Amino acid sequence: MLNNKNICAGELIEAEAQSWDYILSYLRPLCIKCAIELGISDILYKNVTPIMSLSDLIAALPNLNPSKTTFIPILMRALVDFGVFNYHQQQGDGYSLTNVGRLLVENDPSSKRLYFILFQHPVLLKIVASMSDWLRDDLPTAFETAHGKSVWDYCSEEPEFSGVFNDAMASDSRLISNLLISDCCAGVFEGLTSLVDVGGGTGTVAMAIAGAFPRLKCIVLDLPHVIGDRRGTENLEFVAGNMFDKIPHANAIFLKWILHSWSDHDCVKILKKCKESIPSKEKGGKVIIIDIVMEDNCSNNEQLVQSQHLMDVLMRISYASKERSKKEWEKLFLEAGFSGYKIITSLGLRSLIEVYP
Repeated sequence: MLNNKNICAGELIEAEAQSWDYILSYLRPLCIKCAIELGISDILYKNVTPIMSLSDLIAALPNLNPSKTTFIPILMRALVDFGVFNYHQQQGDGYSLTNVGRLLVENDPSSKRLYFILFQHPVLLKIVASMSDWLRDDLPTAFETAHGKSVWDYCSEEPEFSGVFNDAMASDSRLISNLLISDCCAGVFEGLTSLVDVGGGTGTVAMAIAGAFPRLKCIVLDLPHVIGDRRGTENLEFVAGNMFDKIPHANAIFLKWILHSWSDHDCVKILKKCKESIPSKEKGGKVIIIDIVMEDNCSNNEQLVQSQHLMDVLMRISYASKERSKKEWEKLFLEAGFSGYKIITSLGLRSLIEVYP
C-alpha cells in the first residue's frame, strides 16, 4: 500500500533506485583505491598495446591469490561503470585507460591516486562518521569530535597520517604546476621578478615556476619542521617562518589552497600580512590565490558544483573553515584593504584569483 502523499508506483521505484545509489556509493572510491593498490592503471599504461586482454591483465597482477582471479572481471566491470577504464568486448574482453584512469597512474604529473588514498584513510573516514555526534557537542570541528584534537595537532603528532597528507598535497601541487606554466595561466607571472609561495611545503609549485621563469626569484615560506634543511637553487630559496608573523617581501605572494583551511578572521590576518609584503598595484604588486570560488546551483556543470559543495562540507567539519563564493571572497579582500581582484576560471574545481593592493 502506497503512502498518503499520493506518490505513484513509478515515482516510488525511481526514488528507491536513487536511494540505493546513495547507499552503495561509498563503494566507488574504495573500488578505485583497490585498483590503485593492485596497480591496474599502471599495468594498462605500460602495456605495449592500448588495449589489454583480461587474461593478460590478471597474469600481470602481482601477488594475486589464484582463488581470487574470478573477482577481477567483477571489479573491472564496476570500474568501467565509474568511467575509470574502457571495456572493449570485440577485442576479447579487453580494457584500456580513460582520462580518469590516467590520473591514477603512478608518477604521472597529474596523478590523483594519492588523494584517493588520503580520502579513504581511516582518520578522515572517522571524521565523516562523527558528523551527527559533532552537531550535538560544542567542539569546533568533527575532527576534534572523532580524534580529540585539531587536525593541525594530529598531523604534528601522527607522522604516518601526516606523511599521507603531505604526499597528497605534493601530488596536487604537481598537477597545479603543470596548469600554471601552461598557456592558460602563464601570463599571471609575466613581469614579476620575485614571488613568495606561502605554505609552499616541499616547493613543488615554486620549483616548477622557477624552472619555467628563470628570471623570477621564488621563495618558499613554511613552518620550520616542513622546511627542515631543504636547499634552494639559483632562483629558489626556502625560508622557515609563520605566515601570521611575517612574509618575505616580493612582487607577488602565492597562496595555493591555503585560505580555504582558515576562518574568515584568520584569512583577513593572512591577507593583511601579504599586503604588507608587496608593492603597490602600479609597481606590479599582487596576491595570487588558487582556491575554490563556489558556483551557484544554476551552473551547467552539475558535477563540479556537487564536488565544491562536498569540499565545503569537508572544510567545515575538519577545519571550521569553508569554501567561498565570489561575494565572500570580495568581502575578505576589502576587509584586508585590497582595492580590486580578477578571477580566472580555468582550473576546473578551483579558480585563480589575482588580488591587487
